[in-house]
Amino acid sequence: MAAAIFVLVSLLARLIDWALQRRPLHPEAVTRYRVFRRTISAIILAVGLFSALLAIPEVRAVAGGLLASSALLGVVLGFAAQRTLGNFVAGILIALAQPVRIGDRVEYEGTHGVVEEIGLTYTFIRTGDRRRLVVPNEKLASDTIVNASIRGRETFAEVSVPVPLAADLEAALDALREDVAGERDAQVYVSSLADSATVTVRAVAADDVAALQLERELRLRAQKRLRALGVWA
Repeated sequence: MAAAIFVLVSLLARLIDWALQRRPLHPEAVTRYRVFRRTISAIILAVGLFSALLAIPEVRAVAGGLLASSALLGVVLGFAAQRTLGNFVAGILIALAQPVRIGDRVEYEGTHGVVEEIGLTYTFIRTGDRRRLVVPNEKLASDTIVNASIRGRETFAEVSVPVPLAADLEAALDALREDVAGERDAQVYVSSLADSATVTVRAVAADDVAALQLERELRLRAQKRLRALGVWA
């Protein structure tokens, strides 16, 4: 009987999780639902476990004694697991306040990455080299974090092009500006002068993936235009 109760409750938790997971949601709602899905599943499984135990007569007989000592047990467990409970509560606060969301581009303690997962106790940030930065939720909720996409996914695609100092910089800039005239908020300017001039070409992209693709195209287009102009032999 105890096993049957626990199996039924486990199936109920899976069913609710599946129903929540199928809903198409906005990024801010996805973050809330992922945290609350895990919270609801954990609560259902905990209730199911206690219900299964109470189905056993021997366990029900000592339930009164357990309830009488529950306050002391709660204090002991609270001290023993205060960091874990703190991370759990911080995860819920992150889901509600949403200083970070799944998919956001963030900088945390000098490390840049994308928020990949927000769990009940830890948040996973995927860095540019595909490693994962695992941050306790309690620390993430209390520390300062730079979020580059909290108001939107748009970002800049930016490439740097070296141009010899002997070349006509004005002609090179005009040619590159003409080449990116169709891009959104495009800019072409000289960003540095050293052994050669560095010309920066940038434009707005919809998200990180679009920015990466646009940067590849801008490099090829810049190379083709500058070779045609005679800047690069």
